[in-house]
Amino acid sequence: MSPLIVLITVAAYFLLLFGVSHFASRRTDNAGFFTGNRRAPWPVVAIATVGAAISGVTFISVPGMVADKGYSYLQMVLGFIVGYWIIAFVLVPLFYKRNLISIYGYLGERFGLSTYRTGAWFFIVSKMLGASVRFFVVCIVLQTLVCTPLGIPFWVNVAVTVGIVWLYTFRGGVKSVIWTDLLKSFCLILSVVLCILFIARNLHLDIPGIAGAISGHESSRVFFFDDPSKGVYFWKQFIAGIFMAIAINGLDQDMMQRNLACRDSAQSRKNMLVSGVMQFFVIALFLLLGTLLVVYIDSCPSLSMPEKSDEIFGLVASHDSLPAIVGVLFVLGLVSAAYSAAGSALVSLTTSFTVGILDGNGIEERKLARMRRLVHAGMAVTMGVVIIVFYLISEDDAISAVYTLASYTYGPILGLFIFGMFTSWRVNDRIVPVLCLAAPLACLFTRNLLFRLWGYEMSFELLLLNALYTFTFLAIASLVESRWNNRVIEDSV
Repeated sequence: MSPLIVLITVAAYFLLLFGVSHFASRRTDNAGFFTGNRRAPWPVVAIATVGAAISGVTFISVPGMVADKGYSYLQMVLGFIVGYWIIAFVLVPLFYKRNLISIYGYLGERFGLSTYRTGAWFFIVSKMLGASVRFFVVCIVLQTLVCTPLGIPFWVNVAVTVGIVWLYTFRGGVKSVIWTDLLKSFCLILSVVLCILFIARNLHLDIPGIAGAISGHESSRVFFFDDPSKGVYFWKQFIAGIFMAIAINGLDQDMMQRNLACRDSAQSRKNMLVSGVMQFFVIALFLLLGTLLVVYIDSCPSLSMPEKSDEIFGLVASHDSLPAIVGVLFVLGLVSAAYSAAGSALVSLTTSFTVGILDGNGIEERKLARMRRLVHAGMAVTMGVVIIVFYLISEDDAISAVYTLASYTYGPILGLFIFGMFTSWRVNDRIVPVLCLAAPLACLFTRNLLFRLWGYEMSFELLLLNALYTFTFLAIASLVESRWNNRVIEDSV
């Protein structure tokens, strides 16, 4: 594909993106940046949430993963739907009742300042790593299609792309994020559907032919019940999907920030339920496209399966045997997925650090705005550095990397919320950070031990194990503290 075509496509999308962002960010104050003034219509937020859950990693990795894992990802997405129901009826009312800006404020009310900041820090690390991995995938594609042919080094690519994200979220915050996510959802679905149709036309397939080619291909297997030791086993994927949805949607400042922009909890609940179901069908579209990509590679003598599954979509879309419009659609879908996801992450990181770590509540409006802008710029620079580091060390497929990172970093957050919501036990606020750091280390040790002893391959159930360790450590600390206090009282008597 010509670098000029890619640049024109990216530039056209940026113009549209900045136009939408400018429209959304008019007369935005700090409340508008953090919560959208709680005026966002729930149908808009529902569609935007679907787009928010689909990043550049999804766009690249999900179609490619069918070559090795079939449609096993749908097992996890079914779990997502259940998780969204739990978020809608348990977490959304809790957050609205307390009128929270940062959802980790609940931890501060329940345990204390150290726990509040622990939750905020774990989110910041989780989101920074996850967003950087997602954005890294896009930077790699742009490097291959544009920067390398023009002699532009990778770090310049990263600096420019992260700078653009910083620029369009600078003023509007979550208000800009919601409306640009709406644009992103439209561009994503349109690009995937049209790519399916163009590839099918080159394969001389009509609609019934597409259905037959996909259903008859070995990559279209959805359910895996045969081997519990494998990472694609149904119950592993489904149960992990429930808790992964709760952790990376319900307990994630990024995702919940747009949900808390609705007028009230009833509106937000509708958004969660509708977006959960919609996400299933959108992910299914990506997987259907993946099978057609594999079929196309098998049928084209000049194409061969790449070493990394993440490269499949880009390889086919940019091939000379397909019309140039397929490559344009690929780039359009990729940049719309990536830049909106990175922008959303940048806003939520800014919110969590400003409100949670720097305790921005109650600060005078002008001073808070200045603090917010400095944090926003700092987070953008940090994201760029992390992307470059990941570029130097990356080996795994990106979608697996994202969920593995999430399993280690979101586990303590999930454990903290479960302990806080479903027990009345107290725990020393000052030791919570130590306990939450110990849980991922114990989880890593257990994972390696199980694999060495029995060859058991832990998948995304790592998240559950991590949360269980966190809960257990908190419970033990609470019990020890309670007994110590009772003994002190007895001795004093």
